[in-house]
Amino acid sequence: MTEPALVALRGASFAYEDGPLVLSGLDFEVPEGRALALLGRNGSGKTTLMRLLSGGLRPLEGELTVEGRPVRHDRKGLTRLRTTVQLVVQDPDDQLFAASVGQDVSFGPLNLGLPDEEVRARVAGALAALDISHLADRPTHLLSYGQRKRTAIAGAVAMRPRVLILDEPTAGLDPDGQERLLATLGRLRAGGTTVVMATHDVDLALRWADDAALLTPSGVRTGPAGELLARADLLAEAGLRLPWGVAVGQLLRAHGWPADGAGPRTPEELAALAAAHATGR
Repeated sequence: MTEPALVALRGASFAYEDGPLVLSGLDFEVPEGRALALLGRNGSGKTTLMRLLSGGLRPLEGELTVEGRPVRHDRKGLTRLRTTVQLVVQDPDDQLFAASVGQDVSFGPLNLGLPDEEVRARVAGALAALDISHLADRPTHLLSYGQRKRTAIAGAVAMRPRVLILDEPTAGLDPDGQERLLATLGRLRAGGTTVVMATHDVDLALRWADDAALLTPSGVRTGPAGELLARADLLAEAGLRLPWGVAVGQLLRAHGWPADGAGPRTPEELAALAAAHATGR
């Protein structure tokens, strides 16, 4: 018997007040243990979908389930949901409000009514996971943009969710900041956290994700990232371009190079492939 998806929307529709339907009859699953990239043009419904998954919005029709069980949108049901799913919004200034980093990260666990010792352990673990333990006493208004991003994520991690949903987490970060964040997400995944990332960066999605979900006017398309992001027709429908690695892989195969799958995902992989080709290996 197939295990139910960790988190899923079944037949979900949603519209904002006096507006058209943003999502209609949507079936969407977040499988446990997979890195999922959520992609689509502006206005495609990515933010709405993330807020439905995290309980911030309630579907007009359909339901949200966790391990096959419907989520009740009352205080008890949403508290239980937020111990399973946490959403980190794109702008950290929309999420941070406490005077210091440590206070901000402790807010969620304190609201769960956990003992002080457990709260301290969770805060320490989250700060360590995001490599910001040294910022525990730093006022939040003195943080850099990248530090604020990490603090916002640490606040979600302190809740110890099974699913962490991130809205454009690399936006506004320099290349070093992006690499450090991706390394952090890798450690969280290794520790058992399922990560969903909304992004416009198809190259990042190809490099990072196991699976991809494309929001298009005709519905959501999901599948293995390497396969889905090689579909020029679906990408065009979603308002996205072909990833760099896929385009390079197609060019290499056209010239007889041994580029398997979607092709190189990074310049480093392309350099390694070129070196191997030059030496005849």
